[in-house]
Order: sequence, then C-alpha cells, then structure tokens
Amino acid sequence: MSLPDPSTNRRARGSKLQGRLGGSELFWRDHYEWLLEKGYQLRSRYQPDWKPSWEGTTKAWYDCPDGLHPMHGSILDASRSSDGELVTLKRISKSLYPFEREIGLFFSSPAMAKSVHNHCVPIYEALQVPDDENICILVMPMLRPYEHPRFDTIGEAVEFFRQIFEGLQFMHQYHVAHRDATHSNVMFDARSLYRDPYHPSIPWRKLDLSGRARHYTRTQRPVKYYLTDFGLSRQYKAEDLPTREDIIMGGDKSVPEFSTAETCDPFPADVYTIGNLVKGLTEGDELTSAMLGFDFMKPLVAAMTHEDPTKRPTMDEVVTRFEQIQKGLSSWKLRSRIVKESDSYVGGLFRGIYHWGRRLVFVIKRVPPLPTP
Repeated sequence: MSLPDPSTNRRARGSKLQGRLGGSELFWRDHYEWLLEKGYQLRSRYQPDWKPSWEGTTKAWYDCPDGLHPMHGSILDASRSSDGELVTLKRISKSLYPFEREIGLFFSSPAMAKSVHNHCVPIYEALQVPDDENICILVMPMLRPYEHPRFDTIGEAVEFFRQIFEGLQFMHQYHVAHRDATHSNVMFDARSLYRDPYHPSIPWRKLDLSGRARHYTRTQRPVKYYLTDFGLSRQYKAEDLPTREDIIMGGDKSVPEFSTAETCDPFPADVYTIGNLVKGLTEGDELTSAMLGFDFMKPLVAAMTHEDPTKRPTMDEVVTRFEQIQKGLSSWKLRSRIVKESDSYVGGLFRGIYHWGRRLVFVIKRVPPLPTP
C-alpha cells in the first residue's frame, strides 16, 4: 500500500470545502482553548478567530499549511507546549469503543513500556473532554504509515516483519487480541528518519509545504514500528482461553472464518491478518505491488493464512520460525535492494545506482544490514 499522489489527494479531501472547516473539524475548533490549557496547541485553522491565510492572495488553499484537512476526522496533530514536539490526538467514543483507552493505557504503563518487545503505540495521556462524558482524547506520538517511504533493502523489510511479529506476540502473551492488525494500524516513529519535519496531512511534504520532506533510509536511521488502534481489541483472562467472539470485521475482511461462522477465536484471526499483511507486501494484492526476492517468507506466510484457523501457528510459533528464517539469510541478501513488480526500468536503474553507492559505504563503515533500533 502506498500513499496517494499528493496532487490529487490534497484536492480530493477538501475540494467542496475549499479549505474551510469540515463538520468533523468543528469539535477541534470548539475545544481549541481547552486543549491549549492542557498543553496542546492545534494548528492555526482551529483557532476560534481563524482567518484563512490565502484570502486576499493569489495562493490556492491547498498550498497553505492552514488550508489542509486532517486525513481522518477523529485524529489530529498538535504541538506539545512543553517542548514543541508534534503529537497525535485521537478522539474516541467510550460507548462505541469501551476498551480502547483501557488497553492502550495498560500497554503504556511503566512496567509494560520498558519492554523492548512492546510495539503497542504509547499513550502519553488520556484527556476526558469536559463537556461530554462519552468522549476521551488519547495523546500519542506522531506516527506515519509503515511503508512510506518505501523499504530500501530486504534487511529493512525483514526487520519490519520481526518487529510486527514480536509486537503481536507480546499482545497475545498478555491475552490481548488486537482484532484489526491490518495495513492502516501498523505505523512507525519517523522522527529520526526525516531530515525535515513533515506535514501531518500530506506527509511527503515539509511542514511549511515548501518542498518534499527529505529523509534517510531505515538502514541509516533504524526505526521502531507500532501496532495502533485498539478500538476492536479485547483482553481475556487466562482461564477463559481459548475463547469465541462474535465476528466483527476490521480492515481485513478476507479472514476465512468471517464468512463461514458467526463466532471465531480472535487469536488465530490475528495471526491471519498480520500474515496477510506480509503476504500483500511480498506477493502483491489489490493495494500493493509485490516486493521481489521474498520467496523465503512464503512457507511461513502460507501457514499463517491457512484457511483452517486451528492449523495456523500461534504467534509464539511464528516468532520462533521467523528467527530460523532470519538466521539463514546472508548479509549479501539482507543488503540487496528491494525491487517491486511495478518498478519501471529507468526508475529502477537510478535507484540501483544510488543503492550500490550507499551499500558500499555501509559495508566499509560496518553498518548492520538489519537496522535494529
């Protein structure tokens, strides 16, 4: 899956509004002052007295930082007053998603946060909205989609697989089923990767929209990946396992048992969805062009996506099998450039030249082929 083309995306999201506030944004405008008191400053477009910067000029609204709509109505960026750090605010309904806050805070507790195996998005703070008991705002780090920018080497992708397998295993060890571990809910912390701060609404552009945001490769600046969005997640008591849950479809609706039964065990379903995510990257799907050179992942992915949930490995077994796969990969293989089926000859040629230059430098400097943070 790749981010949409900026020239079409920025217009499509707000062409009818011409940069004006959409309905879902009014909540943020109405709570601007309260959030400021709590230590979080929203963009200027949410100030109660906001006047569009493009009015009276020749600029188009989509070329102005204050003209851009958020990518999701319930999620917004903010600047933390104490240090200027960009964070993400997520508005949740406690009646619709009664366990999201609880599970997020559970994995963000000091005891959990110190584990290197924990890949659940950190919750810095949970704010209760003063005028609505049903609404809570979760404060999290600013993250971006895991696949953008694209992986440069096979080693970078292998490290991604390792981290997301480890992260889901960690959740399962505490009897928590994610239930929506799909493309949109796997992200990463890109602060070390990007040389330029990027705009949250169009993250391939600089914060001030003056140009493309420059970045390093993951080999140069290793990153950490996170599982996000615990709206459908559930935690169980050990004595209640295995369990059955009513089918609630998340982002991946291809889970076989979703179409053959009214209930399912959510843990094998998790194994399927994270395996299907890897399959989409390595073998291609309707959203993604296949990354070539990953035949070594096919047996494990096939087991994880088996039609019979009772024949899928547990996440403990997935991690063990993956460790053996990783040990069998040479440094040469891990440093190899990722080629996609959709890559053009000319584009691939230029990427190949740049890649070999970087590769030579990495070998000389002994930069590890697996970019572990």
